[in-house]
Amino acid sequence: MDIPVDRLTEPAVRAFVTALNANDRAAFDAALVPGATMADDGTERDLREWTEREVFSSNGRMVVESEDDDGLFLVATYSNDTWGAMRTAWRFTVEDGKVARFETGQVPVE
Repeated sequence: MDIPVDRLTEPAVRAFVTALNANDRAAFDAALVPGATMADDGTERDLREWTEREVFSSNGRMVVESEDDDGLFLVATYSNDTWGAMRTAWRFTVEDGKVARFETGQVPVE
């Protein structure tokens, strides 16, 4: 059963997912600390380039399946207009109430 975004435990992660799903770049940027970093499938990526390509210009969306680690780890179906839907894991590092780092990658189908 999916978890409604407004029920996510960690406020910083909730703000991140809400902004991503709304395709709201200003709110997304506000959910991140300056200089935030990320990795995709274990490879460091430029956060601005990656989010432009994988989120904003391709209508990215997350449907959260589960959360763990006090809301800092999510499993979600991530979809965008480029790749379609895939099962993904998201791990967040939060500093001062904002996302400082996230790591995402595909989860093998069980």
